[in-house]
Amino acid sequence: MIMLVPKVPMRLNRLMTKAAALVLLAQIPAAVAQQAAPGPIAITQAWSRATPGGAQVGAGYLALTNRGAQADRLIGGSSDVAAKIEVHEMSMDNGVMKMRELAGGLEVKPGQTVTLKPGGHHLMLMGLKRGLKEGERFKAQLEFARGGKTEVEFTVQGMGAAAAPTAGHHHHH
Repeated sequence: MIMLVPKVPMRLNRLMTKAAALVLLAQIPAAVAQQAAPGPIAITQAWSRATPGGAQVGAGYLALTNRGAQADRLIGGSSDVAAKIEVHEMSMDNGVMKMRELAGGLEVKPGQTVTLKPGGHHLMLMGLKRGLKEGERFKAQLEFARGGKTEVEFTVQGMGAAAAPTAGHHHHH
C-alpha cells in the first residue's frame, strides 16, 4: 500500500516544530511553580554549605516570595539528612553574634521576598545523620503555617560559600 502525504515546505515544517516546542515550554513554568509553591509562596535558590566530618548541625538558605494576598510563615521542616529543621535568626548584640530559633516561624508578607542567608535568617539542620558534601543535593520538606508542606531540593556548596548557586538554578520541587 502506498500512502501519499502532501509535501510540506521545509520552512513551514520548521515553523510548526518550533511552535510545538514553544507550546510545550510554555507549560513547564506553570507545572514547576505548582510543585514549588505551598499556596502562594515560591521557593528559589535553595542551597546549603558542606559540613566537616562529624558535624551535628548544618544550615540551609533560600529565597521565599509571597505572591498571594495573605501573609504566611515558614515554621520548620524535615529531611532524611537531619533529625529536624528549625527556622533560626542570627543577630549582633553588643558585638556578640547570637543565634536563636524563631519559635513562631518567619513571616513572609504579601508581595515580599525574604532571603535566608548566612549571617541572617536561615534553616538549621539539627542532628545531621551524615555530612553534607559539596556538589550533592538533598531534599527537605518545608512547612508553612498556611500553605502546608512542600518539598525543596538543596544544592550543597563548598564550606566557605557565601551565596546561592549561580543565577538560573531554581529548585522547585
